[in-house]
Amino acid sequence: MGKVVGFLKECGAELRKVVWPTREDVVSSVKVVIISTVVIAIILGALDLLFTTGMGLVF
Repeated sequence: MGKVVGFLKECGAELRKVVWPTREDVVSSVKVVIISTVVIAIILGALDLLFTTGMGLVF
């Protein structure tokens, strides 16, 4: 049981060393992820429409 307590104390000590991001950093990162996801979705949707239309013309 002593090893478990020691492990938890070490985990706590390491977590106190962590430099946590500010709220502004997190919000900024979330915005980048959402915008990137929407842009990629639009590109993939356009490619899907293009290929579907192309296959419809061929077959």
